[in-house]
Amino acid sequence: MEHIKTTIEDHILGIFLDRGKSNAIDTVLLKELIETLESNQENEAVQGAILIGKENFFSAGLDLITLFDYNVDQIREFWNLFLEATSLLASFPKPIAAAISGHSPAGGCVFALCCDYRIMAEGNFVIGLNEIPVGLIVPESIFQLYAFWIGRRNAYQNLLEGKLLTPNEAKAQGLVDDVVPANMLFNTATKKIKQISQLNQKTWRTSKLNFRKEIILKLRENREETIQEILVQWWLPSTRSILKSIIDNLTSKK
Repeated sequence: MEHIKTTIEDHILGIFLDRGKSNAIDTVLLKELIETLESNQENEAVQGAILIGKENFFSAGLDLITLFDYNVDQIREFWNLFLEATSLLASFPKPIAAAISGHSPAGGCVFALCCDYRIMAEGNFVIGLNEIPVGLIVPESIFQLYAFWIGRRNAYQNLLEGKLLTPNEAKAQGLVDDVVPANMLFNTATKKIKQISQLNQKTWRTSKLNFRKEIILKLRENREETIQEILVQWWLPSTRSILKSIIDNLTSKK
């Protein structure tokens, strides 16, 4: 694969995001993530999984520079793949932990929210959903996913403000479960997966899917309507102007 590397060690699947400096999300990364999740749902060699980024970045979210030039069909495909990837992550039948190795705004945060546990590296990093200030619609399903972990009040306020949290702020709100030094990140996630794997797995998996039933349904239902709502906003001149300003700022720093 081009943007995702995988390992299986001691029955734990490591899913390493590996696209450029910041793991920005494009169509290819989504296709590879979907393929990885689908092929390991019933893989008996895998008892759990860890989704991890690279130093300083779990994922910076959507690759706006690439997506800005997508045509109508390409951007529709992208959003369909993004919603499919989040659905598969959220419904993965085995324990999966996000080892958040650095910054994790927007789409990166969504990936982490889909996991069962989130362990974040210490440091000057941020995590959260900042789509609204960027001019992007946040689907109700993503709001429900966010609220599942931090409560509706915090989710509502954070989203409308586009608030990004430090690791300790995220832990205080319940967005992440633990904050550890970066060199302990993968081992801490591994320890958590091994702890869960000691439980009766059929019982654990059935319970997980039962507890997440409403969230999984939200992520799957009315997908075409959700995508259409996103795309209407995406092509508005005001949104394109905001995105162009962000892209100009990003490219000027390169």
